[in-house]
Amino acid sequence: QVQLVESGGGLVQPGGSLRLSCAATGSISRYQMSWYRQASGKQRELVAQISSTDITGYADFARGRFTISRDNAQNTMDLELNSLKPEDTAVYYCNAQFMWLDSWGQGTQVTVSS
Repeated sequence: QVQLVESGGGLVQPGGSLRLSCAATGSISRYQMSWYRQASGKQRELVAQISSTDITGYADFARGRFTISRDNAQNTMDLELNSLKPEDTAVYYCNAQFMWLDSWGQGTQVTVSS
């Protein structure tokens, strides 16, 4: 089972951009990889996912603004966040899933504020 570490979060103004990265300790080639987020006082929600065959899916709020990608050679997954809004403020988590294997990172904080 892989271990995951997110990076790239921070404070950004509305309309700005960030690029989040998720680094795995082992091969992610077989895993479906996902980004989730959890805002304060709210449930964790799916942001985007990318399959082992590079098929992508996005939540409605993310489609057109966020882009998910993976690099199996580097065992990394990224999430590019554009046109950020204050309501995008949350802790963003990386997830890797394959059969019964399910790994989570510790999260990275994204704060969108002027």
